[in-house]
Amino acid sequence: MSLSIRNQLPGTVSSVTSGEAMSTVKVRLEGGQDLTAAITTDAVKDLGIVAGSSVKALVKATEVALATGPVEGLSIRNRIAGTVVGVAMGGAMASVTVDVNGGGLTAAITKDAVETLGLAAGIPVVALVKSTEVSLQVL
Repeated sequence: MSLSIRNQLPGTVSSVTSGEAMSTVKVRLEGGQDLTAAITTDAVKDLGIVAGSSVKALVKATEVALATGPVEGLSIRNRIAGTVVGVAMGGAMASVTVDVNGGGLTAAITKDAVETLGLAAGIPVVALVKSTEVSLQVL
């Protein structure tokens, strides 16, 4: 299946916590980072997601925020450390590619944010993604 979603991160489900309507699925990415997806309990059942399942975590580039330092006091659970490897600037927006322990993650952010944060190749960052913005594909 071909998707327009830029970020497709392979991993293994480490745990599933099911609720009445929503479940949280913790995924250990191939690079060793942990990512949490909040998806419907029906989706967990329909896809047969259990601990040990091989999945791809799917995240639209527009749902990835970047920080250049430690982040405290936020409800966002997914905080993945990495290093900027490339910045493609446009008139208003930019595409920032981040190496996250051997994997790639793309963030679509404003040109102003790139300039204010001083983002360029080699700059360490933390990628932030709300768990509700992570979808899962079973492999």
